[in-house]
Amino acid sequence: MGHEHSTVCLGFAEGRFPVGTHLCQIYSDVDERDRSLRTFLASGLRDRERAACFSKNLDKESLIAFLEEEGIAFQNAVEKGDLTLAETAEVYFRDGRFDPDRMLALLRAFQEDSLAGCYAAARVIGEMDPAIQDVPGGERLGEYESRVTMLVREHPVTAVCQYDARAFDGAMILDVLKVHPLMVVNGAVVRNPFFIRPEDYLESRCHIGE
Repeated sequence: MGHEHSTVCLGFAEGRFPVGTHLCQIYSDVDERDRSLRTFLASGLRDRERAACFSKNLDKESLIAFLEEEGIAFQNAVEKGDLTLAETAEVYFRDGRFDPDRMLALLRAFQEDSLAGCYAAARVIGEMDPAIQDVPGGERLGEYESRVTMLVREHPVTAVCQYDARAFDGAMILDVLKVHPLMVVNGAVVRNPFFIRPEDYLESRCHIGE
């Protein structure tokens, strides 16, 4: 695996970050969301990484145009498997429920298959659908995000999780912050002061459920 990356460029922030970085972008500006999404995908494709995007709000035509400007042929990238696009519900709410175990298995397989396919790394950007608040299993979102932080230690998928601040209540946004080590603020990646170590977060959730 001599072609693997140890650090990656996120596209929307200066500098390089360890492969397997897990961060959240809580936005209220749609242009900011779209800019991050497009540059994150383009950066990965340029660097021979396999990329995936899960979002119901993707402006596909704008993405195609942006990639073309960057010298990346969209259709070719999709056909070769370099780029995967899917609706949020297709991926997160299969069978009408949210199952963290299935999602973690999907991310693990995506990373392993990417390296086996001679990609330098794997990256995913996904926007959580507000429907998570009403879908069976949705109450396990914090558990899932916390376990993603643990998963990427062994299976380093670089993951950006987008949340629309206008679509979730304050308590849920705070819970989202607790389970992401890093956050995007005005285009910069910063350490998240609300972050709780996943082992501690999961233990606290177990106690709550007792």
